[in-house]
Amino acid sequence: MLREALPKIVTGTLPGPKAKAVLDRRAAAVPNGIGTAYKAVIERGEGAMFEDVDGNIFLDWVGGVGVLNIGYSNPECIAAVKEQADKFFHSMFNITTHEGYVKLAEEMNRIVPVKGDKKKTMFVCSGSEADENAVKIARNYTGRPNIIVFTGAFHGRTALTMTMTAKKAYAVGMGPFPDGVYRAEFPNLYRAPGNMSEEEAIKYYIGKLEEVFIEATPYDSCAAIVFEPVQGEGGFIPAPIEWVKAVRKICDEHGILMVCDEVQCGWARSGKMFASQYFADAGCAPDIMTTAKSIAAGLPLSAVTARAEIMDAVTGGTIGGTFGANAVSAASALKVIEVMEKEDYPAKAMHITDVAMKKFNEWKDKFECVGDVRGLGAMMGIEFVKTKAGKEPAADLVSAIVQEAMNHGLMLEAAGTYNNVIRFLCPLCVTDAQLEAGLEIFENAIAACAK
Repeated sequence: MLREALPKIVTGTLPGPKAKAVLDRRAAAVPNGIGTAYKAVIERGEGAMFEDVDGNIFLDWVGGVGVLNIGYSNPECIAAVKEQADKFFHSMFNITTHEGYVKLAEEMNRIVPVKGDKKKTMFVCSGSEADENAVKIARNYTGRPNIIVFTGAFHGRTALTMTMTAKKAYAVGMGPFPDGVYRAEFPNLYRAPGNMSEEEAIKYYIGKLEEVFIEATPYDSCAAIVFEPVQGEGGFIPAPIEWVKAVRKICDEHGILMVCDEVQCGWARSGKMFASQYFADAGCAPDIMTTAKSIAAGLPLSAVTARAEIMDAVTGGTIGGTFGANAVSAASALKVIEVMEKEDYPAKAMHITDVAMKKFNEWKDKFECVGDVRGLGAMMGIEFVKTKAGKEPAADLVSAIVQEAMNHGLMLEAAGTYNNVIRFLCPLCVTDAQLEAGLEIFENAIAACAK
């Protein structure tokens, strides 16, 4: 059974002949600008594993970039989708109410840890749309034009979210960009200036945020501060809880909304259903939270949740969309919530964390090229450097490790401002044997490529 299989390359080299034929067709038919990092053409997937068209079996530590927390082809989600598809695929919610949307909103209002007792949720189709709608809602509610985002941020590829995204490799040739977006330094403790302690570094980064209000947007012109509880493309950098408390205090004092982008870090990945639960437990819950990716087990869906006071202030007709909480996607999302709670997916994430982090920290001692190991729950990143002392980013090494691991059946992906971080986004249903096999392939790849 593929769900229990281990990585195996049967074609000797990649891509195999059938995959190469499809990739050649892709090159002729699909824009190059979409990009492709891997020479793999999937045939089927189960759990944390997929088989390509040539019969090679891969362990996937990318998970469709965080979409497959519940794994490939979860049987209960498949059954829920089939049941709904037998009734109808779609009914635009602005036109005809369908109960799936309502029930899913009720469930999101129950589990999303935003500030306030009474909550409301709206749905769109992608993380970019969710983030853009969160900004629209914040601006409408506050009557203010500006937002603050951070270095290392990734929020999407729409015009506004490209502007919010720090890494401009995602926006080459796409300007001009919308106004009213200002950037502060995200608290990257590994790369804080000098030899600061964690406490000193957090104070430094809070100070850099305060400077934005002096040099870019006054407090009373700022609608929202938007950040990822764990930066994804930025290098899997968790927001320190003391920094989040300070951001919450600034927002409360000046009527600014705190928006957490959990498009990638949500859905049990962090060891909580949502990473913002850590903030809520510490008394600094966000006002608005966005989520997408793993929400519907691979079907397109995203959500924005906030307290009712914020949501109900929005001008009618300015939010929503044709496909938001499409009936089939909503059915899958409802089953995702049920399965994740029933099988305690946050606990699965923490078990993976215990096993993997122990090994990652061993590598930090063993390899000169492993500069930092960090994360929150099973959203973990390893930063590779040329030397520990200099912390020079080792992007070429990461590229080589990714390719070497792929050649042995483990799919990894780079991240980070300098493309020198390897991220862990393996489906949370991975077996212990698969996890151990992946760690072995990864370690061997580091050893081979670091010589």
